[in-house]
Amino acid sequence: MKVISLSAAMFLTIAAAAQQPVYTRAGLESVTVYRIGAELNHKARVTLPKGGSQVVIQQVANAIDVNSIQVSASNKVTVMSAGFAEDFLKEADLKSPAYLKLEDSLQAARREVTRTRNTRVADENTLVLLDKNQSLSGGTAGGPSVAELMKLADYYKKQQVELRNNIALLQEKETLQQAAVQKLEKQLQEMSNDPNASGGQLVLQVMSETGGPTDLTVSYLTPAARWGVYYDLKATNTSSPLQLLYKANVVQNTGIDWKKVKLTLSTGNPSQSGTAPVLGAWFLSYAIPQLSDYAKTAIYGATQNRLQTLERRAPLAAAPPAPPAMEADASGVDEYTSQNENQLSATFEIDIPYDVASTGKQHSVTLKEFSLPAFYKYYAVPKADPDAFLMAEITDYEKLSLLPGEANIIFEDMYVGKSFIDPNATSDTLNLSVGRDKKVIIKREKVTDMSGVKFLGNQKRQTFTYEIRVRNAKKEPVNLLLKDQYPVTTDKSMEVELVESDGAAVNTETGVLTWKLSVAPGETRKVRLSYTVKYPKDKVIANL
Repeated sequence: MKVISLSAAMFLTIAAAAQQPVYTRAGLESVTVYRIGAELNHKARVTLPKGGSQVVIQQVANAIDVNSIQVSASNKVTVMSAGFAEDFLKEADLKSPAYLKLEDSLQAARREVTRTRNTRVADENTLVLLDKNQSLSGGTAGGPSVAELMKLADYYKKQQVELRNNIALLQEKETLQQAAVQKLEKQLQEMSNDPNASGGQLVLQVMSETGGPTDLTVSYLTPAARWGVYYDLKATNTSSPLQLLYKANVVQNTGIDWKKVKLTLSTGNPSQSGTAPVLGAWFLSYAIPQLSDYAKTAIYGATQNRLQTLERRAPLAAAPPAPPAMEADASGVDEYTSQNENQLSATFEIDIPYDVASTGKQHSVTLKEFSLPAFYKYYAVPKADPDAFLMAEITDYEKLSLLPGEANIIFEDMYVGKSFIDPNATSDTLNLSVGRDKKVIIKREKVTDMSGVKFLGNQKRQTFTYEIRVRNAKKEPVNLLLKDQYPVTTDKSMEVELVESDGAAVNTETGVLTWKLSVAPGETRKVRLSYTVKYPKDKVIANL
């Protein structure tokens, strides 16, 4: 009986010990930030009794993908299970009704932010998809008519305006909701009297064979961090290389400040499924015919100074949404950054300890700096914009591992605007807009004495003649790619004739004329474009 009583007492003692949580704080060692999300790696030390125990690890992120939690332990300790919980006062019994109410309000506010963000991201993705699907083979036999093109133009314009307006409203709503979340987090932090109360905690069930000090290594994924790319483009003049600064904006809202951590930035997607797709049966069925996409319109230019190539008579597509404006707190760590690539992603490892506060503000990091040989040329479409744009052509840009992003343009030691770098283009040459140059003066004027209307029987013939003058007010010669256009039609009742092209290369399918001009300092060059449009006099062409 004594043996049985002793065993029962020992069991009760162990059970009681196992029910008492062992608290410890996690030290953050390293962070890998993805375009959306981050992997955090912690270390902690705890003293365990022999047998089963519950370990509560504090100072971890306030949002964790529970399926990504990985824990390893030393000293013959087996981790039986791991779970996540919002951080709370050390003893749950100490939570007041006001604290619990505040917790509920915070969770509801976070859900609202997530819903708003999801809606905004969905609209942004729809807008990108809409921009990319504007390919239309117009102006060829069997293709859509001008009327159909105009209907498509109205459709895309309406859709883009609605999406952009909705995105703007959602951004404002998200900002207000995020402010409410931060306010609740601050109140909760003050109420708990714990500087890390806005973080989370991991609850582990462990079994120790011997008891004693144990080292724990913890890693997990959190959605509460991200990084975005942006660039600085610097050019002293058109005869010098182009300086490209590859930069990152790091943002985190994990509830814990990252202090003196090893920071790595990755282009990978940790939430993307690694399961290979499987094909099923492909059954055909009839559907209502869909309108074909728009003609792709090449885009060059800046967020503020946008230049667009008129390859089709169609509405011009907008550039992808630019990242948010950068806030102060920038660090140049180019010499401490190493870049690694594999077939799936690229990573930037920063070898110096780094601090990123959990404020939701952008923290700027210079990743790499490149000096790129560039061929400079000027580009102008005076029908759409009277200014000339300086373009830099970069070859072999694939090795730079560039990502789509906004670029600040500095030319001749002056800030001239913003541009957008899209390295996903299929061309082997990357065209970068360096900005407008007011010293290349271009005027496009109608020649009235060579333009007019004539009536021939039941036909009406209109003649249009334009003269384009280019003056180089710079001290060095410029190479200019000049574009204009004349209308094209698939309507057999209309006849369009190009009367004068003045040596331009003519694309008869699109009506685009291209002149390659070399203009000496102080020189003025002139080119002319003339065309006629013949159609029934009882008709009116809306867009002529």
